[in-house]
Amino acid sequence: MNILYGVPGEGMGHATRSKVIIDFLLKEHNVQVVSSSRAYQFLSKSFPGRVHEIKGLHFAYKNAQVSTLGTFLLNLKSAPANLLHNFSKYLMIDKSFKPDVIISDFESFTHFFAKQHRIPLISIDNMQVMERCILDIDIPKEETNNYRLAKTIVKAKVPGAKHYYISSFFPADIRKKDTSIVPPIVRDAILKAEVSNAGHILVYQTSSSLSGIKQVLHQIPNLKFYVYGFNKDEKDKNVIFKTFSEQGFVNDLASAKAVIANGGFSFISEAVYLKKPVYSFPLKNQFEQFMNAAYIEKLGYGRHFDELQADSMKAFLYDLDKFANKLSAYKQDGNSQLFKALQKQLKDM
Repeated sequence: MNILYGVPGEGMGHATRSKVIIDFLLKEHNVQVVSSSRAYQFLSKSFPGRVHEIKGLHFAYKNAQVSTLGTFLLNLKSAPANLLHNFSKYLMIDKSFKPDVIISDFESFTHFFAKQHRIPLISIDNMQVMERCILDIDIPKEETNNYRLAKTIVKAKVPGAKHYYISSFFPADIRKKDTSIVPPIVRDAILKAEVSNAGHILVYQTSSSLSGIKQVLHQIPNLKFYVYGFNKDEKDKNVIFKTFSEQGFVNDLASAKAVIANGGFSFISEAVYLKKPVYSFPLKNQFEQFMNAAYIEKLGYGRHFDELQADSMKAFLYDLDKFANKLSAYKQDGNSQLFKALQKQLKDM
């Protein structure tokens, strides 16, 4: 079967989980991939000759939050050239590759291609939980507009799929047909990781614009912090910045006492899988991150705070044993549930 797989370029979580699924699909199918930005670079190395570069949207950050105006201006400036590039890529794929089915991880190019050619479309992502399920968390007044906007975007992103597989570390009641919830997709390095507790805290930042992080962490001098996301190697007292390497990152995560992060789904899912308590302070103006952080606290896997502060850190550390006890009950059989469901779905097409 010929499969066209779409992966967005913003945020590496889409790319790392899509790689796991593409590896599985390639055992029986011919897969071609479209992606952009860092995700394209990552996937093209993993699947040489199978990945086609398109131009996608990008977020602009300021002071560790999404800048609405900056994001609009950033994408407006590049829109004409991006549309021309994507149209030429569309014509090339249309001529050289005839997909039997299309899979989209919250990616628009493949959705458009599927609709234009009336090809069955499967959605695999974590975002559709906002639109197709009932959220069992309190949504404060200040998050209401972000929730409405996020839900509108999600609803419009990949409509009309034959089936929606929603990857989630938390349970949710499904409210729409043709929808299934599956556990988070976990990469092989995490599945094979040896879990321990070396006593350090791993800090992961998707936005390097967060200022003052060292000053906060210096206020807890008895703990060592490994910090990823700033693209530098530097040591300052108990704070050690590290440039990214997959194996080094996985080793530090698997041996961490706990983790500190924003609200990104993929990292939080990996922390939960490895049973690491989570201090989550989501990026502002991103409801999906708020939702993930809220569920971390609801499930007792950690705490949800508005920002990174020393006093909040101390409160989080005080309850680590309680969080670890809750996490000990989390169970997931690797990626088997999604793989079995996807295999059956493809056979039935």
